[in-house]
Amino acid sequence: MIKILLSGCNGRMGRAICDICANRDDLKIVAGLDINTTTFYDFPVYDDIHKISEVADVVIDFSNPQVLKSLLSYCVDKKLPVVISTTGHSETQIAEITAASKIIPIFRSGNMSLGINVLLMLVERAATILGDTFDVEVIEKHHNQKVDAPSGTALMIADRLKESLPYDAEYVYDRHTVRQKRDRKEIGIHSIRGGTIVGEHEVIFAGRDEIVEIKHTAQSREVFAAGAVKAGAFLAECDVPGLYNMDDLVRKFINL
Repeated sequence: MIKILLSGCNGRMGRAICDICANRDDLKIVAGLDINTTTFYDFPVYDDIHKISEVADVVIDFSNPQVLKSLLSYCVDKKLPVVISTTGHSETQIAEITAASKIIPIFRSGNMSLGINVLLMLVERAATILGDTFDVEVIEKHHNQKVDAPSGTALMIADRLKESLPYDAEYVYDRHTVRQKRDRKEIGIHSIRGGTIVGEHEVIFAGRDEIVEIKHTAQSREVFAAGAVKAGAFLAECDVPGLYNMDDLVRKFINL
């Protein structure tokens, strides 16, 4: 049985992970971490990670970038692998994650959905084929409570596009401050916030007289929670330090 320490256990995503684990015999959450220490499940909840004494095999984090420093400190000290599902980290924090990955296994992804990562593969192929003559735009939609914009997933898609396009692309966020024609080497990135939209990402390849659209819609948060749980199970079996992502998990499914 894989024992999990869940950071952000009382948040929306944390509780979705709890529900998934409650219905599986091979996973058990042994302790939770949250600023809200109310106990909704059959494990203790702490407000300070260094108070936790329960033994775990892996940490899954769906909390807030502010806890990163203490989270990495704890995991490095305990030699615990950690799945970082939280988005919105600064460049400095990303460097801290990279440094810690030289000591422990770390799984980090801007989006934990397997479907999104299939979209990334399709986008990469399309950019390679269409990139010379098609303009590329990324549109992301989320609920009105989301803080970071653009989303981590939108940036992940843009990065994959940039790696695949036959030119050095420039990111252009919205266009309200730009009073000029679109440059051919742009990747437009647009954010929409409203209502209870769980998550929608669309890539548009617009050419002369034809348009190719690749789109992923998450209809519930459970798709991200399920992906994070899969990542946790994957990392619990990994004893090699390094920085892992959904590509590694998808490749595992392909090779099964």
